[in-house]
Amino acid sequence: MDSSSKSLKGRFPFRLGTVSYILPEDILPNVRYLADRIDDIELVLFESDEISNIPDKAAIAGLASIAGEKDLTYTVHLPLDVFLGAREEKRRTASVEKCLRVIERTLPLEPFSYILHFHGDRRGASPSPDIPLWKAQHRLSLEQLLKAVPGPMLAVETLDYPFRLVEDIVAEFGLSVCLDAGHIWLNGYDLEEAIERYADRIRVIHLHGVEGGVDHKDISSLSESQIGSVIAAAEAGEAERVLTLEMFSEAELEKSLQILRRLIAG
Repeated sequence: MDSSSKSLKGRFPFRLGTVSYILPEDILPNVRYLADRIDDIELVLFESDEISNIPDKAAIAGLASIAGEKDLTYTVHLPLDVFLGAREEKRRTASVEKCLRVIERTLPLEPFSYILHFHGDRRGASPSPDIPLWKAQHRLSLEQLLKAVPGPMLAVETLDYPFRLVEDIVAEFGLSVCLDAGHIWLNGYDLEEAIERYADRIRVIHLHGVEGGVDHKDISSLSESQIGSVIAAAEAGEAERVLTLEMFSEAELEKSLQILRRLIAG
């Protein structure tokens, strides 16, 4: 995506975003590169014993400065390797502590939302052999997380299992929904049904293509109708939302932006 690419910043009634790993660089160079082109950047953060990309305080100050100059917001994707529903208490509390460290560090950015996964004990349509315990453990984790951030700021992402399994927890704790359209298509669920069912709670939408059973691709494989449904969901009602193009390369992002430009022009 060269500097002559036409910006889509401010072109939609929602905030158009993408991820912080478009260039094979650290977060700050990516944010500087993207800040004039889009409205929101999803900070994809991770932490392990060996490596961490959680910004230090100086980097947070840099991110905040860019946001102020460029009318930019951030969504923060909490680490993927957390298991808030783990039956082992040590694993569950370690996951909560990891999320809290990220939240505490990034609060100065005033994020639009924190994206949260309710990971299963296993992949597939049934996330745990003991669903009641798995859900009870998530409730315990949320009681701790919500001491640091208001419920609507936590957007629970649709994954590979039916979201109805956790919708009662989302409602009970006043959480938001991150509607990942790519995950819904990949796993054969009904996007229109999900949009209708969770319309009042959708705060963030992830859009990416699915090809040959692989997601997080550019959106050229999607029909105009599929893309239109996602855009309509992002535009619906009075609530401000973020629509994130969730792919991880410059070429795929540019191809997706070109498609959105054509839709606007057409």
